[in-house]
Amino acid sequence: MSSAKRWGLLAVLVVAVLAFFALGLQRYLSLEYIKSQQGQLEAWRGANPLVAGLTFFGLYIAVTALSLPGATILTLAAGAIFGLAWGSMIASFAASIGATLAFLMSRVVLRDWVQDRFGERLATINDGMRQDGAFYLFTLRVVPLFPFFLINLAMGLTRIRVLTYYWVSQLGMLLGTVVYVNAGTQLARIDKLADVASPGLLASLALLGLFPLIAKKGVELFRARKATRRWKKPARFDRNLVVIGAGSAGLVSAYIAAAVKAKVTLVEKHRLGGECLYTGCVPSKALIRSARFLSLVKRAGEFGVRSAHAEFDFADAMARVQRVIQAIAPHDSLERYTALGVDVVMGSARIVSPWEVEVTQADGQVRRLTTRSIVIATGARSFVPPIPGIEQVEVLTTENVWNLRERPERLVVLGGGPIGSELAQTFARLGSRVTQVEQAPRLLMREDVDASDLVTARFRNEGIDVRLDHTAKRIEVIDGEKLLIAEHASTEVRIPFDALLVAVGRHANLTGFGLEELGVTTGRTVEVNAYLQTNFPNIYAAGDVAGPYQFTHTASHQAWYAAVNALFDPFKKFRADYRVIPWATFVDPEVARVGLNELEATEKKVPYEVTTYALDGLDRAIADGEAHGFVKVLTVPGKDRILGATIVGEHAGDLLAEFVLAMKHGIGLNKILGTIHTYPTMAEANKYVAGNWKRAHAPQRLLAWVERFHAWRRG
Repeated sequence: MSSAKRWGLLAVLVVAVLAFFALGLQRYLSLEYIKSQQGQLEAWRGANPLVAGLTFFGLYIAVTALSLPGATILTLAAGAIFGLAWGSMIASFAASIGATLAFLMSRVVLRDWVQDRFGERLATINDGMRQDGAFYLFTLRVVPLFPFFLINLAMGLTRIRVLTYYWVSQLGMLLGTVVYVNAGTQLARIDKLADVASPGLLASLALLGLFPLIAKKGVELFRARKATRRWKKPARFDRNLVVIGAGSAGLVSAYIAAAVKAKVTLVEKHRLGGECLYTGCVPSKALIRSARFLSLVKRAGEFGVRSAHAEFDFADAMARVQRVIQAIAPHDSLERYTALGVDVVMGSARIVSPWEVEVTQADGQVRRLTTRSIVIATGARSFVPPIPGIEQVEVLTTENVWNLRERPERLVVLGGGPIGSELAQTFARLGSRVTQVEQAPRLLMREDVDASDLVTARFRNEGIDVRLDHTAKRIEVIDGEKLLIAEHASTEVRIPFDALLVAVGRHANLTGFGLEELGVTTGRTVEVNAYLQTNFPNIYAAGDVAGPYQFTHTASHQAWYAAVNALFDPFKKFRADYRVIPWATFVDPEVARVGLNELEATEKKVPYEVTTYALDGLDRAIADGEAHGFVKVLTVPGKDRILGATIVGEHAGDLLAEFVLAMKHGIGLNKILGTIHTYPTMAEANKYVAGNWKRAHAPQRLLAWVERFHAWRRG
């Protein structure tokens, strides 16, 4: 419904309610009036039972739908006029239908405005309504302490389904309706409404309303007891929390526990810092930086430099990677976390019961720790597909590629996702002849086509042999020559190589920690609920081992929820919030995204508008010689609320932060447009894309009147 129609409907409703009171119609919905007219009403029903029933039914619906005072009186009247059986039926269905109409009117007139303005703040309520809306509504309906008209209006602003709202209302109001209809059959004995609902009755109804929530908690407790009944729960615990794994998720979990003065043990069998520090984000970005410098040297002519030359040794570049790792390592060191109050134990952990973790230390000593809660943060490892013949060659992955000290002359990179693309471009810039093999029709399949096409064009321009729609079939070694046999368009293609780098995904580390023996439910990852609990409610999982995202920043994000829930459940716990998850692929040009892109919005059938700004017109991009790429923002049709943003270009990952902040806190494009951005910076692109949106939504009628106004002022 358009905005004009919504405001029109609101005006009609307001006029109807004002007319009701202005005409004094409320006097006809009073206890005194109904009692005075009881005889005539009963006679009318006796003479015209069908007409009386339908008229009363319609009147009840109208009063409830318009949220007018008098529904309680009408319920009593239903009993006085129609008796207990028919009165209960008429009042029950009329009340539910009227309540649903009031709910729908609130939804049509106000929900979009409220959700657009306060959507981020209401996100927790919306999530709760999706999960337990029926329970909450039933409680509100049964307990007569809450005004029903407020429930109708408030629920209309949420995302609860209409059908759910109707049937829960029908069921929840039934008992209260029967009580009042039954009282109405004895109308002559009632002098005031308080005579109907005694304190004892109200308390009983309140208890009934709370019963579904109590039952839900009881079911959760029963399941927890059932899951742990094979083990004896310790009377006392050595620890509040034991964290297994010292990657991003494990470190943050332990840090939070120590910060709130819990007794926490962090167990790591190798080294603190995990994949990100030693084999992922840090080494890859260090090597990308070295490779980018070399690419800029090759472009010297673009910057007015007649000639430039750089001599480098591949081993030196890889040695720099290790220096960067060592410079960052103290941030995640044993000494730092011990100083923070974390008990760090180096060894292999095994969960032997829901409350016990056995740790085998490097010296062979075995410790058994009892703990109230456990966080599994064991991370993930590179997946090597079972390609026939692959065992004949050394396979490089992100775990071991950093050990190279000689540059591969011919490198095949298997995989066209973020990791494969980053390393393919990096090694090409370092001088390797790179062939990138991807079985999908394009690189970076999770990104929009325009983003992946721009990256692919840059790759090919830099000399990378990008092979799309190529499926790896087998590895052959013939007379010392290594060959990848791939299938393309039903034809076998032979691709020679000296080194093979596999980057086709990662597998969660699920074995060796006692999960299978204990009975923790796993699939591709450890299965967790919205609170990051496993099927054992005191055992949690966070980071790559839990999914659904395999980013360092989401691992840290999940760790907060896992640690807080583990430490404070059952008193308080929080659902993990995945509404605003940013990520970036550090190829050149960078690709960064938050929220929905066009691909996902189309798949999810989310209506959207697209606004773009091309970076080839940005002053700073031109000055830096990086005038390529774009900023693309998806918004709610006709509104400035941001659904997602994709940036392709120089420093895209940094530029994205403004949109992450905007989406997290409900800031629209209008406010971004009204924010001063330093000139000349790349960040101005965010303001300019907001300006493009504003121009597309300029109030043309108002501008036409303004144009006439200025013409009038000129005389």
